[in-house]
Amino acid sequence: MKFNFQELSQELIANLILKTERNLKNAEKLNQKGFTELNQKANSESWSALECLQHLNLYGDFYLPEVEQRMKASKHKAQPMFKSSWLGNKFAEILKPREKLNKMPAPKDKNPVGSKLDKAVVERFITQQHKMLSLLEQAKSVNLQKTKASITLSKFIKLRLGDIFRVVIYHNERHLEQAFRAVGKEVLVSS
Repeated sequence: MKFNFQELSQELIANLILKTERNLKNAEKLNQKGFTELNQKANSESWSALECLQHLNLYGDFYLPEVEQRMKASKHKAQPMFKSSWLGNKFAEILKPREKLNKMPAPKDKNPVGSKLDKAVVERFITQQHKMLSLLEQAKSVNLQKTKASITLSKFIKLRLGDIFRVVIYHNERHLEQAFRAVGKEVLVSS
């Protein structure tokens, strides 16, 4: 795991926009599936595609307004370089999709198991991805390092805005991969 993540702010935003556009395309691809397919599970321990997206929606319900509010209130203008904090980078790296994932239990309030879900879950996720793209565009004029936002674990812990974007978008990628595994062997859109 890289200890110091550092990147040009505009490059970071551009990369996150590409990832979010890919997440959006993959969600639109899932939206073409039938209700039965979206509800199937590989086994009793795993989540369905709808449960994966509902989990992400619950996080989006917190992070999207939080990020928007923090950016509106920020007095810090954009800087050319973004340097991650140690904690922010640790969270981002843990959530980054990779071949061998470490399983993490979902907090009770973010666990969708047992929820009555329908295809509106997919539409909601798609709407959230459009909102994320809008926020990323707005972030081009904000200092990604000095502007901070709370995390869902504790409103007292704040991460740099660049780290928050990385955490949320990597988390979305991770669970979209899981959603595609739940519906079968179909490949995600990669670009």
